[in-house]
Amino acid sequence: MRLDMAEFPVTKISLGRDFGYHSGALEVDGEKLRASVLEDDRIKDASVEVVVPGQRIRITGVRDVVEPRVKVQGQGQVFPGIMGPVVGVGDGRTHRLSGMAVVVAAEYEGMIRSGSAVQRSAILDMWGPGAEVSHFSSLLNLVLIVRLAEGLPEIEAHTAIQRAEYTAARRLAEATMEVEPQAVQTYELTQTDRSLPRVVLIQGCLTDSHHPHSGLSYYGLPLRDSLATVVHPNEFLDGAVTGDTTRAMAPFPTTWDWQNHPLLLGLYREHGRRLNFAGVILERIRFETHQGKEVIAHNTAQLAATLGANDALLTWNFGGNCFVDLMLTLQACEKRGIKTVLVTHELAGKDGIDAPLLYFLPEANAVVSTGSRERWMELPAPEKIVGPYEQIQILSPSGTRVVPARGDLSLDSRDKIIGGVDLWGRQSWTCSAY
Repeated sequence: MRLDMAEFPVTKISLGRDFGYHSGALEVDGEKLRASVLEDDRIKDASVEVVVPGQRIRITGVRDVVEPRVKVQGQGQVFPGIMGPVVGVGDGRTHRLSGMAVVVAAEYEGMIRSGSAVQRSAILDMWGPGAEVSHFSSLLNLVLIVRLAEGLPEIEAHTAIQRAEYTAARRLAEATMEVEPQAVQTYELTQTDRSLPRVVLIQGCLTDSHHPHSGLSYYGLPLRDSLATVVHPNEFLDGAVTGDTTRAMAPFPTTWDWQNHPLLLGLYREHGRRLNFAGVILERIRFETHQGKEVIAHNTAQLAATLGANDALLTWNFGGNCFVDLMLTLQACEKRGIKTVLVTHELAGKDGIDAPLLYFLPEANAVVSTGSRERWMELPAPEKIVGPYEQIQILSPSGTRVVPARGDLSLDSRDKIIGGVDLWGRQSWTCSAY
């Protein structure tokens, strides 16, 4: 598959009476966008607002973030299986609006009231210490604020939120249809130099059998007890891999993260130079028995060997006992002669002195840390709130606190900040160990 990704950088967003893109300026017809979202009777109200980096604004009720893209050549369309039929994507030509995002903030209380499956939303500060830990604060953001009809079950709420944000994102990207891009990047897995090592990206994905949405979808189908799945990296770029919008928190990737996976893009940049990118394996993790963990580790390593991988990058999302699945996968790869590097965030406690990894095996001798998610944060009060909530629920091991969104916030982890955990090494922070 060959995908040409045409880039249209956005340096300014303005609300107007039409949709258009010219020299970095994006005009958005807010009323038409609102009307298109309200065609779904599961959404009772909607509005749009533009926020820019540096403003003392706190966005509440954040459920997801998406980069506007539209397919202009090739099969299917972006977000296949969600915005249209299940037609294979990853080839042809796709347009993207870079430097901006659609942030969807939704008022929704959910029907699950306790446990890990309870609905939750996140916040995003566009200034100050909160902005420093989230890459979304550096983007020009069009905030889509929606209020859902009461009594919607979780899967219906997820579908309504997702269709609303994807509809808005695609409509924005359509403004570039007749415009020349600033640059075009080609993505293709051609074998260029057989002497270079073949490297596979193994993406561990927490899935939840106790929630209506598993937490990961492929072509709109939630993945549950599946074994490992080989996915062409171009399918990520066209939105074939997406997540859940009713449990927004930093350890869960957003749609924007799946679209702009830094390890995937990094392997593509080195393809044909230092390595041959062999593809992506989606690995379902969080099996509830040790046998299940052993089976998925074996299955994933066997797939990597079948792809002819000499080396692997292994990463994941979220936390808890699914890290055992990941470590067993690393061990299984190493036993097959596949040199494996683990890329992971840490759970080192608010002071950074706890055991950073839940489970460890001696084969894990090449580990890259993307930082700890359990760090205390003090956020100053904003000048303005954008979003559906004036109060914020903060969930933590010590219980649930409800605090005013307009005040100072004390957080005992970065989970509440969308993008607050660097899952896959996107940030440019470095450190040295002595």
